[in-house]
Amino acid sequence: MQRMLYSLTPFHRLRRPSVLGAVMAFPLCAIGQVYVSEASASGAIVLSNFQSDQTPVLLLAPVIEPPSAKPMASLGTSSVHAMPARAAKLRPMIDGVANSVKLAPGLINAVISAESNYDARAVSPRGAIGLMQLMPATAKRFGVTNPFVERDNVYAGASYLKWLLDFFEGDLELALAGYNAGEQAVMKAGRKIPQYPETQAYVRRVMANL
Repeated sequence: MQRMLYSLTPFHRLRRPSVLGAVMAFPLCAIGQVYVSEASASGAIVLSNFQSDQTPVLLLAPVIEPPSAKPMASLGTSSVHAMPARAAKLRPMIDGVANSVKLAPGLINAVISAESNYDARAVSPRGAIGLMQLMPATAKRFGVTNPFVERDNVYAGASYLKWLLDFFEGDLELALAGYNAGEQAVMKAGRKIPQYPETQAYVRRVMANL
């Protein structure tokens, strides 16, 4: 590590009780610890990242910072949450569907993560099936005869989501509420997220995934 010495002139007018103010001029992130000299008669002090005869007093110990959080993905192909290993195998297929229906892959991934956690065999108590948890009526609406076929399931779910985004004029939260509760429930709520705890939690979860 490079040795650094900083001399603060009497302009700072620092005395022992207020010497901590000097660290504002010192690059702590580069050095970790700060040693300081005794103030001279003129009031000047010396700061260093190494202890020496000139700077014998430890002013600040090294600061250990927690690992920085990863930047939040917007609508890219990754999610801020760790995906299961099977997600990586599905990524080329999901990217292909996203391109064909003109949706961001990250949005499809966020919905799949919330709906099934990438379990293509998932079936809900209400009968929703597969990766994007298609209801039988929705699967039929978008031409899917076997919603357990991964690409067909994702294509129908993504197509429905794209339809909802167009229907609600690009309002993503309303589109997600419609995906969970049906577009008619959103319309009955006055084009707002319905006051269903499940739907409200679902919208928050998908938005958090994004």
